[in-house]
Amino acid sequence: MTPLKLGIPKGSLEQATIQLFAQAGWRITPHARNYYPDIDDPAISCALVRAQEMARYVERGTLDLGLTGLDWILETQADVADICTLTYSKASNRPSRWVLVVPERSPIQRIEDLAGCKVATELVGFTRRFLAERGIDAEVEFSWGATEAKAVEGLVDAVVEITETGSTIRAHGLRIVADLLVTDTRLIANHVALADPARRARIEQIALMLQAALAARHKVALKCNVPAEKLDDLVALLPSLHAPTVSHLYDKAWLAVETIVDAAAVRDLIPRLSAAGAQGILEYELRKMV
Repeated sequence: MTPLKLGIPKGSLEQATIQLFAQAGWRITPHARNYYPDIDDPAISCALVRAQEMARYVERGTLDLGLTGLDWILETQADVADICTLTYSKASNRPSRWVLVVPERSPIQRIEDLAGCKVATELVGFTRRFLAERGIDAEVEFSWGATEAKAVEGLVDAVVEITETGSTIRAHGLRIVADLLVTDTRLIANHVALADPARRARIEQIALMLQAALAARHKVALKCNVPAEKLDDLVALLPSLHAPTVSHLYDKAWLAVETIVDAAAVRDLIPRLSAAGAQGILEYELRKMV
């Protein structure tokens, strides 16, 4: 079978994507002199492609699948299969959003006030459709970068820019008027590739393993020993997927208890387990969870 053609987003998502694939079980090695990384799977070939263009190449079949943002799928209006959502690029849990931004003293207070104004953005197609659907006649032009600066310098009346917290926008003396789109990373596939049973199986395998790797990032395993007479009290403290695993130690007066918990809960949970009589408490990271 011809190798499955996988698009890796070049740029800000590149390293995070390579790390995610490594956790999922595939080692991808980029090269400084070309755009075709090696991957330790003969059934897959890789290409580095800008996220902004990924959906277009997947739609054409130049790539069988790739990772890109929902924003760029909507921007290109590409006819691709949305396989799954993969949130892995940011340390914060806040979603990225495209927002309408104006100078602090601008008279623009709502989207409708854009009528007759000039707006700069990288997300031109989506922004034009967004305004047209609301009957707002504004000029939308493409920005090659430094988009916020265009509003600061008065080159345009407003910009549509991507942000997480909005702190950089406020630091530049700008304010957010409205949210236009909340975006995240998607694994997308070509419809023709999905129609081929062998390729579909490979795509579904990749999706499953990437999601398993992401699920494991938010969980940890806890293991401890507890006196048999204190088991019920300790188990009552433990969250788990179904129920904790309990097994006897060689000393029948003691039991081993193991469970999976949210990583964020551990700092409060371990002291409570210790106070309940648990000993030998271990925490260890997970690689995958299905």
